[in-house]
Amino acid sequence: MKCYIVYASAVLFSYISAETVQSCDSLIYCQGELLDTVQSARIFSDSKTFVDLSQRQSPDETLGNFKKFMAKYNDNPTKDEVIKFVEDNFKDNKELVEWTPPDFNDNPSFLDGIKDPIVLEFAKILVNIWPNLARKVDESVSKHQDQHSLIYLPHGFIIPGGRFKEIYYWDTYWIIKGLLLSEMTETVKGILENFLSLVDRYGFIPNGSRVYYLNRSQPPLLSLMVGLYIDATNNKEWLATNVNILEKELTWFLTNRMVSVHGHKMARYAGPSGTPRPESYYEDTITCQSFKDKDKEQCYKNLKGGAESGWDFSSRWILKEDGTSGSDLPDIDTFRVIPVDLNAFLCKAFKELSRFYSILGNVDKTQEWNGRADKLERAIQKFLYSEEDGVWYDFDIKSGQSRKSFYPSNLTPLWTGVFDKNPKTGEKVVQYLKNNNIDDFKGGIPSSLLDSGEQWDLPNAWPPLQEIVILGLKNTNNSIALDMAEQLAKNYVESCILGYDKTQSMYEKYDSTTPGASGGGGEYNPQTGFGWTNGVALSLIDTFYKK
Repeated sequence: MKCYIVYASAVLFSYISAETVQSCDSLIYCQGELLDTVQSARIFSDSKTFVDLSQRQSPDETLGNFKKFMAKYNDNPTKDEVIKFVEDNFKDNKELVEWTPPDFNDNPSFLDGIKDPIVLEFAKILVNIWPNLARKVDESVSKHQDQHSLIYLPHGFIIPGGRFKEIYYWDTYWIIKGLLLSEMTETVKGILENFLSLVDRYGFIPNGSRVYYLNRSQPPLLSLMVGLYIDATNNKEWLATNVNILEKELTWFLTNRMVSVHGHKMARYAGPSGTPRPESYYEDTITCQSFKDKDKEQCYKNLKGGAESGWDFSSRWILKEDGTSGSDLPDIDTFRVIPVDLNAFLCKAFKELSRFYSILGNVDKTQEWNGRADKLERAIQKFLYSEEDGVWYDFDIKSGQSRKSFYPSNLTPLWTGVFDKNPKTGEKVVQYLKNNNIDDFKGGIPSSLLDSGEQWDLPNAWPPLQEIVILGLKNTNNSIALDMAEQLAKNYVESCILGYDKTQSMYEKYDSTTPGASGGGGEYNPQTGFGWTNGVALSLIDTFYKK
């Protein structure tokens, strides 16, 4: 056990057991006294800023300098002294360089079918944002990987924007949708090969391309991304080369994220690392400060599980003792929840992998993965589906009950096609949305109906959730559901246009109660750019605004 005493204001992370799993192996970016000292000093308003810096020398030299530094100040440096140490040993250099995708096309053919002149002009603007978000990792990172938290990737990619300067896992699904509409298939292939290289190296895709994300993944959408690419290109040779890596990733989820629910294997967001997230170090230590020892470790694990979900954070994961949703983040208990979306994503991924093997003529593998999909689909229907409401609810392992709060994720099986194609399905879902007054929110579909102060709750409307609900409704092929899908799509697109007209920015998230306004809340300031926002807008424009 260690106790890090930084300076007079506080001891942030004071408990480390011998069994604690760290965020990663780096003694600079993921664990140890240097990280604790710098993040405890709160020299940056955003904890991510420090762990995104590169070192001026090798890690051994950096750690040697830190040892001398702490000795000089009797293990109790002031904030100004910590600032000077960081300036002397770290730098914000150009790890990521601007990159122009060679297949960028400022006038893709899908634009020709857009009848509304305002929407057409907006779609052109979105297409022309892609080069602004295009990046490539500088070769210097490859040569000196241990001096960087950024993981080297061989191909260019599209970043989300703002503070998110690296590639992110689930964001990229909607980015790829937009890129394929923009006819940028070579860029998409490179992005997919970046992800495949991560699976090949680590066995899974981390949350993002930083070493401090190696403790968790994100929603498993790689096989769905590949499905989009194959549908657009029919590149069977490429598929044959890489299908085994797709299987490797899904096997990782089967091995590491499945639990038994009354004899059925289902997935949850979880992870073994019981330390603060390096990129949110200060925030996590404050959140978990009231806990002791193993309970503190579990608090950190739950925070990382929430981050793995992509919903960081939400009342979905904050459970009161009676199982109802709360707003006090220390009550986060991600491990307790069997999420609708994760299981629906995995079921769709299994089906896609089965489809890929069928394309390649591998009958045994086709049947194997189709069998896995069927098993998981039966479990989803048995434990998550509500016949009464016509939607799916997260399942509380502890209470054995459904969590019947409204979340857009309750409709994910419609988006992934994991549902009974009964013609009444769409009507029941529309009634569910109307019962929750979702059609009253003109700025987008809210992430929940609880204003907890967390960013994945009311009033924020997140782009991927808009598409999941809207295209899910469309997938029912019910006329009433199609009408609602069209109206919700127009609400979102018009909100994006209104916001862009005001600020010339695309937001990471929007305010469902105020069309055109940015969302807020959570651990960091509102961000602009924005990869998945643009991709979802293009997807909905292509679906609902064509002649």
